[in-house]
Parts: sequence; C-alpha cells; structure tokens
Amino acid sequence: MPAHSESRILPYTADFIYAIVADVERYPEFLPWCAGLRVLERAPAPFGEAIWAETLVGYKSLRECYTSRVELDPRARRIDVTAIKGPFRRLENHWRFTPLGENCRVDFSILFEFRSRLLGRIAGTALGPVMTQMTNAFEARARALSQKAQQQT
Repeated sequence: MPAHSESRILPYTADFIYAIVADVERYPEFLPWCAGLRVLERAPAPFGEAIWAETLVGYKSLRECYTSRVELDPRARRIDVTAIKGPFRRLENHWRFTPLGENCRVDFSILFEFRSRLLGRIAGTALGPVMTQMTNAFEARARALSQKAQQQT
C-alpha cells in the first residue's frame, strides 16, 4: 500500500498553519490537483469538529471524486482525514502541528490503496513528487497569507 510521510519546520505558529490546513473549502484555490471541494456536512464533535467533504481531484487525464471525513481537533492541533466513498479502498492522512516558539513542526502522513489496480499503479509511481508538491503548496499558502497580513498592518 503506497504511503508517504514528511516533517517540516516552518517559520509560522502551529495555530496559523493548523488554520490553513483546516480551511478545506479553500483547497481548490491553491492545491495542485484539487479541482473542486464541496462541504457536505459539518458537525460538532468531542475533539472539535467533523466535516464531510466531497473532493474532485485531477492528475493529467485522470479525474476522480471521493468523499472524506475530516476530523479537526484544534486543541491537540491534529487533523485526520479518512475517505469514506469513492475510488479508494483505503485513504488516511494525518497532520500534526507542534509549536516550537514562533515556529512549528508539521508532520504529515498519508497511506492509500485504490480499488482499481490501474489507478494504484499510476498513483504509486507519482506519489512522492505529488505529495511533496502538495506540502509545498500549503507552505506557499502560509507564506502568501503571512505576507498579506504584514502588508495590512
């Protein structure tokens, strides 16, 4: 089963980065391959909030839609995502945001298995570069929002 994980130290607070990753509605604005996202439901949960979202992803000529449950835990600075409908037999990703003064460590991991062996082979070969581009996109989003906030003050 393809899996990827990485850890980065970023020059932003953990709460700032958490808020960017938690803002799922904005993903189509900056995430490569996220062609659309629609929140289906939001509900309070003991850990914070649960969101059910339908995401349209595209890579080259492939386009797939899947539904996931996103668990937002702002107190623990955790975001956990599990696919519940779509082309994945299994999809889980986990974000952890650890404060380091005015910086933070971001830990990201993902594992997935497509129902289709063909999609699995295609995605498996591109996994590393795709995930690195995705985490780079979040970092670029943080930089852009931080610069915008500085300009407004």
